Amino acid sequence: MKEQDIPTPFYIVYEDKLRRNLELIDSVRRSAGVEIIMAFKANALWRTFSVVKEYGFKFTASSLNELQLGNKHLGAKAHSYCPAYTDATIDEFIAGSSHITFNSLSQFNRFGAKAAKAGVSPGLRVNPQCSVIDTDIYNPALPGSRFGVTADMIGERLPAGVEGLHFHALCESSADDLAKVLEAFETQFGKYLPDIKWVNMGGGHLMTRMGYNTEQLIEILSGFRMRYPWINVILEPGSAFTWRTGDLITSVVDVVENQGVKTAIIDASFACHMPDCLEMPYQPAITESVPLDRNLPTYRMGGNSCLSGDFVGDWSFPNPLKEGDRLRFEDMNHYTTVKTNMFNGIQHPAIVYCDRNGQCSYLRRYTFADYESRMS
Repeated sequence: MKEQDIPTPFYIVYEDKLRRNLELIDSVRRSAGVEIIMAFKANALWRTFSVVKEYGFKFTASSLNELQLGNKHLGAKAHSYCPAYTDATIDEFIAGSSHITFNSLSQFNRFGAKAAKAGVSPGLRVNPQCSVIDTDIYNPALPGSRFGVTADMIGERLPAGVEGLHFHALCESSADDLAKVLEAFETQFGKYLPDIKWVNMGGGHLMTRMGYNTEQLIEILSGFRMRYPWINVILEPGSAFTWRTGDLITSVVDVVENQGVKTAIIDASFACHMPDCLEMPYQPAITESVPLDRNLPTYRMGGNSCLSGDFVGDWSFPNPLKEGDRLRFEDMNHYTTVKTNMFNGIQHPAIVYCDRNGQCSYLRRYTFADYESRMS
């Protein structure tokens, strides 16, 4: 099956682009001597995990569903972090994990010894209080954050049994951003480092983005390892694994105009199928568009739901858009399929996989039964 023959809407994932990212991440892992694991919160298309598995990457989990997915389809134990474990979930987390990070001192005091007794390495999430993220909804270091403990909460010594520290303060960030956060981490938590076995530097390391300084990242990580050679360093990027590995292909189903504003309505939805465009917010690239020029045909893109705010814009095109025109929303394989919803019951995009030979196949096609069963 060829891509041009597939009816819209559909997400498409390209094996060659996925492998390109995996090879770059693997090279950083080897050069810096660190462990890099996959975060399912950005992408959990388990039917592509056979490719990920070839490179030996393990994973991080923040829910029992993610834990089970990685145990089953990557054949690995998780590095687990959850804002709060409960009596109903802790045993399953421990059974499926090699490392487990607790968000608070009370959580560690409640469950840390149980994890250690089972052979799972317990850690504590810490907050270096260093904000390098512009968008508040994605910033875990804001004042009043519910994530992690500060050094003053710990005191002079770590609680007995803490084997690792975990910080996460990046989001699609640069190596320069990591350097700033790491400096804050070492300044505030450096006195605890002689007593631990591992440091998890969290996610947000967008090393596969064009222009990212991977040599600087390797230098930063290698420098940390030289200062603390007994510490195992772990990174768990989400977006980096699937950055620019797939798109969302849609079609124009109508063009409407109101008070001089033209909107091209597509057979997909920002609210349902591209939620970060509204949450972040950001405007994705459309392959068929050209740089914004009001002298050219210019449109908002409107989703096919009844949410008034289900639109993003504006884009210019060399020719007027018409019903049936196909549009490619680029880079829609991270933080999309994991966050989609079925609001309005509108048609959910299929998921398509394209191998290195250009042959495409469906990973998943959605039907009324998916909507009906979800609502039951």
